[in-house]
Amino acid sequence: MLKQVVGVTLFVTAILCFAIWLTQSLRLVDLIINRGLPLSMFVYLAALLLPRFLAIVLPIAVFCAAIFTYNRLATDSELVVLRAAGLSQLAIAKPGLVAAALTSVVMVFLNLYLLPVSYREFKELQFAIRNDYSSILLQEGVFNTLGQNVTVFIRERNAAGELRGILVHDNRNPEQQVTMMAEEGAIVQSELGPRVILVNGNRQHVDRDKGELSLLYFDQYVVEISAEQSPDYSRFRDPRERFLPELLFPGDTQDERIQRKKLIAEGHNRITILILPLTYCAIGLALLMSAPFNRRGQLRVTIVSVLVVSLIAIGHISLHNLAERHLAVIPALYAISIVPLLAALYVMLVPRQRSIPAFSPAA
Repeated sequence: MLKQVVGVTLFVTAILCFAIWLTQSLRLVDLIINRGLPLSMFVYLAALLLPRFLAIVLPIAVFCAAIFTYNRLATDSELVVLRAAGLSQLAIAKPGLVAAALTSVVMVFLNLYLLPVSYREFKELQFAIRNDYSSILLQEGVFNTLGQNVTVFIRERNAAGELRGILVHDNRNPEQQVTMMAEEGAIVQSELGPRVILVNGNRQHVDRDKGELSLLYFDQYVVEISAEQSPDYSRFRDPRERFLPELLFPGDTQDERIQRKKLIAEGHNRITILILPLTYCAIGLALLMSAPFNRRGQLRVTIVSVLVVSLIAIGHISLHNLAERHLAVIPALYAISIVPLLAALYVMLVPRQRSIPAFSPAA
């Protein structure tokens, strides 16, 4: 029974993770199409999101696996045989609970270590891609802004990163605005900051006092964007990027003081999520095994189990959001995770009076 529950859990986890990963990864396609990043970087970024999806999917997957396995056993009358052999409700439910406990152990590693490490790496790469000029390729047919007052337009960009049909307007000095056009060029990163290299073009400047146009043709021209124009790389770390001690005991920086409630709420949420696989599984098994025997299956009981688990999941999410504003709600997070588990275990511990259906001799 344990082998069946674990097998179905792995299968459901793979299916759900792939579906969620596919939909969420589509948002990263822009990095390949418009930013010119290689496919390997896209795959790496998408892989960094997997721990986050696993933390969401695993409690649901083990619940679905337990319900599926035990419902099939009930339909095949195997639960009746197990009860007739003298096994208690809790003994029959033990394989499902063990699978849920193993899932909780896996989630300890996911939530307390792998999730913050992978999500931190993802956010760092995402931030660098969006702000580091050396890793960004300009979008075609769009007026792109570099720094605050340098605008670049390109007609075409090839697979090697070379630019064609370039227009650069430098407005850093309002009294001496310059417009440059070139047949081709590229953006490179130097020690002094990013540079736009233009090849075979001209530089245009209008003297406002004299009303004269100054035109300079060049074979190669370099437009420097000073380091002062480069974006600031310091940023506030998202709660999902932080380890548990950083969440439960925030620092004294201004941003952490402002986000203190949100950080603490995320820390307690990360702890209570570890209990959810056991809670979901115990509720499903308690409802399924306490229901009367039915040869046509346990569809109604399954639907009730799904509804109860859905209500707990929605309640848990709602309480987490509320705890970000009012820390007094945190005990309710633990209550909604632990109380249903204890209630389900109590139901399974109470002996069933009529667990085996009576058969008449004529039958």
